[in-house]
Amino acid sequence: MTGGPSGTFTSAPRSHARVTGLDALRGLIMVIMALDHTRDFIHAGAMSFSPEDLTRTTPIIFLTRWVTHICAPVFMCSAGAGAFLRLQRPGTSRRELSWFLCTRGVALIVIELVVMRVAMNFSLLTPYPLLLLVLWALGLSMIVLAALVHLPPRLVLAGSITVILLHNALDGVPAASFGAFAGVWNILHQPGVFFLGGIPVFAAYPLIPWFAVMALGFAVGPVFLLAPEVRRRKFFKWGSLLIAGFLVLRALNIYGDPSPWSWQPSGIFTVLSCLRATKYPPSLQFLLMTLGPALLILAYLDRKSLAATNPLVIFGRVPLFYYVTHFWLLHVVASVLAFSRYGAASLAFFNSPLPSMGGPAELFPQGFGYSLWAVYAVWIAIVVALYPACRWFAALKQRRRDWWLSYV
Repeated sequence: MTGGPSGTFTSAPRSHARVTGLDALRGLIMVIMALDHTRDFIHAGAMSFSPEDLTRTTPIIFLTRWVTHICAPVFMCSAGAGAFLRLQRPGTSRRELSWFLCTRGVALIVIELVVMRVAMNFSLLTPYPLLLLVLWALGLSMIVLAALVHLPPRLVLAGSITVILLHNALDGVPAASFGAFAGVWNILHQPGVFFLGGIPVFAAYPLIPWFAVMALGFAVGPVFLLAPEVRRRKFFKWGSLLIAGFLVLRALNIYGDPSPWSWQPSGIFTVLSCLRATKYPPSLQFLLMTLGPALLILAYLDRKSLAATNPLVIFGRVPLFYYVTHFWLLHVVASVLAFSRYGAASLAFFNSPLPSMGGPAELFPQGFGYSLWAVYAVWIAIVVALYPACRWFAALKQRRRDWWLSYV
């Protein structure tokens, strides 16, 4: 395979062996992601203010949210790397990979619009906006990658880096300037609400630059075919360079994020202001801040001899199963907690999204939610409870080759 960040990747043997370190990284991200969603479902503060609102948050609440920012970029980049590794399976052609990416992308979009909508509201027919979240972005990005896999690897690499570097130049282009086509710009670059057939649709994860992050993962996929020590050095070097790039750009405070940092009343809050890079859509600084540490973690995990039953490996091998299951389980736990606290009165908001997820605050009791320690307790319990089910499903995927298992 030729092409790569330095153009020096040479022929490497095709292999269908899994990269355990990549599975473990993905599993770690799944665990961290569950903390953010538990906060959304459980935390009282999440019902009334953003954890990154420096006028209301605390350092621990801010960092509880901030540490989870690493999740979406790793989802995207690892999905691209996974697509490359799938191409290394004996007998797999680019045409077959393209078909798989396209159909799996459609499947993810359907899951977002149907399964996750019901998971959030316990009902499909609700008056609340249709949310285009991370599975939507993953699915749409896979459909784009289905076309990109036919291009020369160096072109995919150069194009993805260019989009990531330059997309913030579009921050000043408002969706309203496109008139009747404002919704298209919401889907492409500016988060916002538009109407489709009278139905409000909230695009939280625009396609740009997420598809470029996935394409970047595909373009650098050949590094996984290198000798372990060589690829680990590359992971460490790239991670260090990305972190350094974030620190330089953030210090300059000129380009790479639409929300520059500012001096705050205290030193700790000034640091938090520096860390508050923009996620929607992910700015250049946000991606440097998250992908850099992710690569360092990958370099570390790739050195470890992790058993196939290690929780991180198990979770990382069934990420979609984990994602959907943990969201349903969290909503059930939140509903049980609400019923135990408010009794039959909780049925009034049973089919409504929580205020933290855009639901009407007036429908919920004053002070609804629980303390941060309860968030951490529920988070740990959810992760522990998911392990047996995920281990069973991972074993099922390894034991059987039913076509549908590739989509879950």
